[in-house]
Amino acid sequence: MLGKTRFLLPLLSLLLASGPAISTPPALAAEPPATRPVIVIGFVGGFVKHDNAVHSEVQLATRLRQDYPLGVQVEVFENHRREKAHKQILQLLDTNDDGSLSPEEKQEARVIIFGHSWGGSETVTLARELEKDGIPVLLTIQVDSISKSNQNDMLIPANVTQAANFYQRDGLLRGRPEIRAADAAHTQIIGNFRLDYKAHPISCPLYPWFNRFFMKSHIEIECDPSVWNHMESLIRSKLPAPTRTASAK
Repeated sequence: MLGKTRFLLPLLSLLLASGPAISTPPALAAEPPATRPVIVIGFVGGFVKHDNAVHSEVQLATRLRQDYPLGVQVEVFENHRREKAHKQILQLLDTNDDGSLSPEEKQEARVIIFGHSWGGSETVTLARELEKDGIPVLLTIQVDSISKSNQNDMLIPANVTQAANFYQRDGLLRGRPEIRAADAAHTQIIGNFRLDYKAHPISCPLYPWFNRFFMKSHIEIECDPSVWNHMESLIRSKLPAPTRTASAK
C-alpha cells in the first residue's frame, strides 16, 4: 500500500499542475476624482438685470457657457445679490454635499470674479468674503469700478492670485483709477488700464438714452469691445481647453 501511495502522489501532482490555470480577475482601476469646475462669477452694474443681454457682462457669460458646457460654471448676478453669489460658490465647492467645506475642497477651488461699476466693488467684496472662508480666487477683474458705501474696491485681498482694473476718468461717473495688492507676495496686479473715449468714442446704441447722455464714458467702457476682449482673454487663460469651438468674437 505504501508503494502505491508513493507512485500516486507524483502522478497526482503532475495532473494538478497540468490542469487549467485559475485566472485572477484584474483589479478595478480606481476612478479618477471628478474635476471640480472653474467657477466664473460676474456682476452687472447699476440696476441692470442679471440676464439683460444688452450688457457686455451678460454677453461674455453667454459665450463662456457656449464654449464650456462642461468644466466651467458661469453665473451673472445683480450687484445687490452678492450673498446669493457667495452661497452658490460654497454650494458648488461642497462636492460631497455634507453642508461644509473640507480643507481640500477649499484649496482646490478655482474661482474667477468680474464686474462693472457697482459690480466691480462687489467683485472685491466677494473676494474678501472668500478670503475669510479660506477659499482662493484665481482672478478678479474690475471695469470702471464704483465703490459702494462701506466697501473698499481698491485693496485686493491676499487670497487673489491676479487682479486687473479697467477704468476711465471722464464724466459724472469715474472708475477706480488704481487697485493695489494687500500682499504683493501673493497677488499680482496685472494692470490698471486707463481708457480715453474723448478722441475715440464708442457707440452704444442699444443702451438707454439717459445712460448714454448722463453716464457717457461710464457706459462706453462697458460696451468697448477692446476692453471685453482683453478681459475674456484673461479669463480664458485660467480655463481648461474649450469643449467646443470658441465662439466668434
